[in-house]
Amino acid sequence: MNTMSVSTAVAARRSIRQFTDRPVEMALLRDILDKARQAPSGGNLQPWHATVLSGPRLDRLKQETRAVMAQAPGAEVPEYRIYPSDLPDPWRSRRGANGEAMYGALGIPRDDKASRMAAIARNFEFFGAPVGLLVHTPQLMGKPQWADLGLWLQTVMLLLVEQGLGSCAQEAWSVYPATVKRVGEIPDDHIFFCGLAIGYPDPAAALNHFANPRAPLEETVRFLSD
Repeated sequence: MNTMSVSTAVAARRSIRQFTDRPVEMALLRDILDKARQAPSGGNLQPWHATVLSGPRLDRLKQETRAVMAQAPGAEVPEYRIYPSDLPDPWRSRRGANGEAMYGALGIPRDDKASRMAAIARNFEFFGAPVGLLVHTPQLMGKPQWADLGLWLQTVMLLLVEQGLGSCAQEAWSVYPATVKRVGEIPDDHIFFCGLAIGYPDPAAALNHFANPRAPLEETVRFLSD
């Protein structure tokens, strides 16, 4: 019986970008997703929907996405903006530091644009994970329900850690919503939110271990008592 504490799972969870070729048992994944149904949501709406891709269907998504990527930029119109335009500090600096740490782990210098673009393209291979989860929700849902998607995703990711699995939430997939929704058979009246790469982490990959510090508590939380 697994006895990992919630605190341990929270500390161990990180974005995994290099996986082994070990397959993920669908029975195990189904059990994890079944447990994740207990995630909280406003009014108990449970607005999350997900489509699990593996095998030939996952390969088809990768292949068709590569074909779209070979076209001119902007071949598909995203359904939402990932980051605010003109993102100010401290958020801009945090995002930049994260990217530089990742490229540093890969040994890619700033002026090697080709290698950096190749690293970005690996998003659309689910980083080699054997399972890709597509997260979507009805278009009528608002910002509170999108927050609920995050609560559900965090629950899924922590349950994956408990079972020795890793994941990487990927909003990058939102750049190609038409392809994702077609291959994933996602309803037209749903908005596609993100992909989630799922598999067993490669323990030897530096990309899975680079430092990714969080802001000190005092920067994000205030305690008021009077």
